[in-house]
Amino acid sequence: MTFEARIEPLDGKLPRVSYHWDPETDILSVSCKGTAKASGLNGTVDLEGSDGSFVVIDVAGGCVRGVDVVTWPDDVRTVQNLAIPQPENEARVVFPGERSQAAVAAVEVDTALTMEKNDAESVLHIRVGRARPARVVRAADRLLVEVDKHSRLAGLWFLDVPPFPNVEATA
Repeated sequence: MTFEARIEPLDGKLPRVSYHWDPETDILSVSCKGTAKASGLNGTVDLEGSDGSFVVIDVAGGCVRGVDVVTWPDDVRTVQNLAIPQPENEARVVFPGERSQAAVAAVEVDTALTMEKNDAESVLHIRVGRARPARVVRAADRLLVEVDKHSRLAGLWFLDVPPFPNVEATA
């Protein structure tokens, strides 16, 4: 299953991203500050991989407010020279709400999830579904979003991710 994602002109400043690792659960939380609101979904888009992977996109007024990588995909590949795509432009990615589902707060999408990371684990790419051509836009200062030609979410790029905390050093 896929989920619609529209690319719209950015209205205002580019949102800023902050990252937080939970060392006990390995959850990576991505928070977008300064997200403009559009007309669209309020709630979450839950991407569920067949391998048990789970990514939650927090959406307010149709726009990405945050992402939690809750359960990592089994297929995490380290790519030595992972090339970050050049975004076409800065834009707002809007997840529209269905009029018939106005009260829906969560949408579950069953899809294949794969992940690529660079050697330093500072760049993470989550592919949603199969590999396919997609437009890449900068939705926040350190967040790129891929949308295919059918206006479906195709991927997320997290840039300048801080290292996972060394739990042993703090114990």
